[in-house]
Amino acid sequence: MSNDRTPKDGRKSYKGHPGNPKREQDALRGRFEPEPEPDSGIEALPSPEGPTEIIETDYEIGQNNIEGVKPFAFDVHNPVFAISALSVALFTIVTLLFPTQLEPVFTGLRASLTSNIDWFFMLAGNIFVLLCLVLVLSPLGSIRLGGPEASPDFTLLGWFAMLFAAGMGIGLMFYGVGEPISHFQSSLAGPALEDGVRTDWAPLNGAAGDEAAARSLGMAATIFHWGLHPWAIYAVVALPLALFAYNKGLPLTMRSIFYPIFGDRIWGWPGHIIDILSVFATIFGLATSLGLGAEQATAGLNYLFGIANTNTTKVVLILLITGVATCSVVLGVEKGVKRLSEINMVLAVLLLLFVILVGPTIAIITGFFSNLGAYARELVPLSNPFGRTDDNFRHGWTAFYWAWWISWSPFVGMFIARVSRGRTVRQFLIAVLIIPSLISVLWMTALGGTAISMTLDGFEGVTNAALELQMFEMLGNLPLTAITSFVGIVLVIVFFVTSSDSGSLVIDTIAAGGKVDAPVAQRIFWCSFEGLLAISLLLGGGLLALQAMAVSTGLPFTIVLLGGCWALVKGLMGERRELA
Repeated sequence: MSNDRTPKDGRKSYKGHPGNPKREQDALRGRFEPEPEPDSGIEALPSPEGPTEIIETDYEIGQNNIEGVKPFAFDVHNPVFAISALSVALFTIVTLLFPTQLEPVFTGLRASLTSNIDWFFMLAGNIFVLLCLVLVLSPLGSIRLGGPEASPDFTLLGWFAMLFAAGMGIGLMFYGVGEPISHFQSSLAGPALEDGVRTDWAPLNGAAGDEAAARSLGMAATIFHWGLHPWAIYAVVALPLALFAYNKGLPLTMRSIFYPIFGDRIWGWPGHIIDILSVFATIFGLATSLGLGAEQATAGLNYLFGIANTNTTKVVLILLITGVATCSVVLGVEKGVKRLSEINMVLAVLLLLFVILVGPTIAIITGFFSNLGAYARELVPLSNPFGRTDDNFRHGWTAFYWAWWISWSPFVGMFIARVSRGRTVRQFLIAVLIIPSLISVLWMTALGGTAISMTLDGFEGVTNAALELQMFEMLGNLPLTAITSFVGIVLVIVFFVTSSDSGSLVIDTIAAGGKVDAPVAQRIFWCSFEGLLAISLLLGGGLLALQAMAVSTGLPFTIVLLGGCWALVKGLMGERRELA
């Protein structure tokens, strides 16, 4: 079915104008010309340009929604909002009421899931990477998002910056020093056996007593968790979202991806279940990130100003920052969070350049290339889910990471899809996989490599510090400690705010049936419960509880993503037939 007529939702042609600030901002916000009807709340996606496989459907965005009138205005999708909101609210209340009793439950849940299904997460991650690489090399890579005549909405440089900003967050701050130094130390110590079972945390077989090999293996293991696999997870969500919205004429929602599988049934219970799982995955993934941010920000405040590093401090910090995020939701993203995000990116770049310039500069520059080589050598062994003995590493690190990335994928994928109209599938995948991965390698090499160099030179402050404090200990051994550590705290806090704000918008869009301009009270609801959920998980088991829920919600959503991969290939083949 080619688009020889205007789709039923009234979309019209729209040409991207990369470099025009107003048009770029309109595209980022979904305000494509012509403007949507006032207060319609419906995203004005443009019509495909050129022959594409338009999917004809009678569904209209928001047709199943329940609306209220002022002063109790609401506009929610039935039953997605009700099930999602009640489940999250009930879980939060129960966890807050019984934190002590639930702590062993969370601990056992995380251990059970990562021990028994790590192979499933790892196999799925490998499938996502292989699919992306196959699409890059196949004729399907020439298909253009938005139609063969579509032009990009953003300049190449601006697009690259947004791709990285979408996936970079609290995780890089929290693990940027701690993970490389942890893998280095465990690799250097080598395997440790107890009753014939390994009890160490070294990746693969370690590198006992060999500092150079341990450094190489430790950095390869770190890059493995921040390189191709996480970005492939984001890509297999973002690419089908963009394809089915910009080429097929469907709403920019998760359920649209599964039209090739369910047909018009995606507007019924199959679609409801997909959207509910998307809400669960996103909100628990965000709660994990907010909890990590609170841990690190509190540790930084204690390091710089002596503020007590207690649960009370963490709770107060989460409440304050959730309040700021809620205010930004009320005021609008453009008036606050956009500027904060821009400032945050500048600060992150400045911090990175500072570490490179005042740290072991030559070692960082040469390490960037040697670490890439180590990653290439160890990629296959680290990706192998079977026949390995490094259980602690696979269960404690890899399985958790893959589940965490998967839980973040609806949030990050929807943003990447929005900004990628006009790019070919090949351009999209190369950019989404390669550019952010290289920047992540540079970040880990600079911060983690500097910490390893300090350790080898005899400084034990980083290795003796708690995970959330290791970045500050590393910065404390460089000039301008107070300034750089304060910048680090600011980065963590602003990542906290922008993640909470942006995440609440994505969750609200899903729970509002695809509408992007639902009443503000709904966004306040989701933003507030993200903070409360993070607090409840911190009090109910700390870091292990946060990780347990990320893994738990990541499991069913992994199945969703595997189905989405099949739908993506089928959708691309339909586009190929239209172009033939």
